[in-house]
Amino acid sequence: MNKERMYQIVRMPHVSEKTARLQADSNQYVFEVARDAEKAEIREAVEGLFDVKVDNVRVVNVKGKTKSFRLRPGRQKTWKKAYVRLQSGQTIEQLSAD
Repeated sequence: MNKERMYQIVRMPHVSEKTARLQADSNQYVFEVARDAEKAEIREAVEGLFDVKVDNVRVVNVKGKTKSFRLRPGRQKTWKKAYVRLQSGQTIEQLSAD
């Protein structure tokens, strides 16, 4: 897989209190990924971009919420996130909280 496709699959890390806790407790990282990405592609992209070994990948489709924008009804986009657990001893230095 080429680097361009890897960057299309793994869009950005998803940072929140929950993801920071997951990272510290169970060596999991959470990424926003392309909606057409599959688990095998996500695994290959994370291993290629960050030079780590992935233990397993879980994928969640996040439904877009219905909100009102300036008193007009609207809808946020639906997106996909991936929970990536790394093998023991592996870390992603760019995303570490330490």
